[in-house]
Amino acid sequence: MICRDYDPTKDKEAVRRIWREAGWLPPGKDDLMDPVLEWGHALVAEVNCEPECVVTSTLGTMRYLDEEIPLAEYTSVATSRIGRRQGLAQRVLARTVAADHADGALLARVCVFDQGFYDQVGFGAGGYEHSVEFDPAALKVSVRSRVPRRLTKDDSALMHASRLARRRGHGAVNYPHVGLTEAEVRWGDNKFGLGYCDEASGELTHHIWCNTRHVERGPYSVTWMAYRTDEQFLELLALLKSLSDQVPLVEMREPQGIQLQDLLDRPFRRQQVTEKSKFENRISAYAYWQVRMLDVPGCLALTHLRSAKTRFNLSLTDPIERLLDSDAKLRGVAGNYIVTLGPSSGAAAGHDPALPTLSASVNAFTRMWLSVRPATGLAATDVLTGPAALLDELDWALRLPEPKPDWDF
Repeated sequence: MICRDYDPTKDKEAVRRIWREAGWLPPGKDDLMDPVLEWGHALVAEVNCEPECVVTSTLGTMRYLDEEIPLAEYTSVATSRIGRRQGLAQRVLARTVAADHADGALLARVCVFDQGFYDQVGFGAGGYEHSVEFDPAALKVSVRSRVPRRLTKDDSALMHASRLARRRGHGAVNYPHVGLTEAEVRWGDNKFGLGYCDEASGELTHHIWCNTRHVERGPYSVTWMAYRTDEQFLELLALLKSLSDQVPLVEMREPQGIQLQDLLDRPFRRQQVTEKSKFENRISAYAYWQVRMLDVPGCLALTHLRSAKTRFNLSLTDPIERLLDSDAKLRGVAGNYIVTLGPSSGAAAGHDPALPTLSASVNAFTRMWLSVRPATGLAATDVLTGPAALLDELDWALRLPEPKPDWDF
């Protein structure tokens, strides 16, 4: 396999062909995903001297409690029809992961087509995201929304700045390149935004970006929502409610810390009445993103917990090793560490026979550290084992909010 950096002078049409064969480019919109090549990192793999696999990434950050962890996000992993089942995607992804770590990323994240493929590169499943489909007339909000500003694709820079400044919780990600938002607002037809600006500065403080297949009746889907205060969040919900005369269903992802069912009138009755209809009210859960550590000491150095100090040996495995060449910039994170978790955390190579030992894959250890699931749960379902007392202690130490990235590509 020849794996090399993407060359815009000769590879653009081949990459577009790969994306078309993956079903990502609608007819007549071959340039739709060009921005991911312009502001990110891209590698291609050749078959018979032609690119047949492409992996693109961009750098950003993930919030871990109050810290910002440097993050690599994989914006596309695609193989052409003739390149399938040759192991191209995993090997190119592994090399991109290594290059992104060399550029400073301590974590890596990807939105997945299904669970299993990315596990083989060390990624572990993230937490559930709740998709709530509801009649906007059922929203129990007492505030009235003001007249909003209409937002279009020409306002992508304004919306990108608003997204970067939004309220963010544990696990939330940010990407500095405005091209990411520019690409998203161009994706598909019948998209629109509504929001509110600060009168003095002109800054867009809170807004929604939506799409629909049927403009007249919906359903409408909220692609993203950005706000900074409770009052702004409630005004955006009131804005959605104002559309209810015409639109009987809105779908949106539940924000971190919010239980949307609290704000819906008689949600179970509405679910029963609309069952199996085009406008069915329901709540669904999906774990569609995965994450892995690229640097264990680096991540733990930015971990500050409000718990007593916990120390243990960590015996870590990493499946990415088999996919990397001997000269790769990253060899994986497998090895033996002495780990400390607490207000000041860390990891150092070694083994202390006086300490209990946790054995885990990087997939499972990342999930535990990020608080996707507790150690005791992962011991039953993932590659993670240790003494019962240590698992219980880790459950208490890592009682964190469930991570919500709140930005997908």
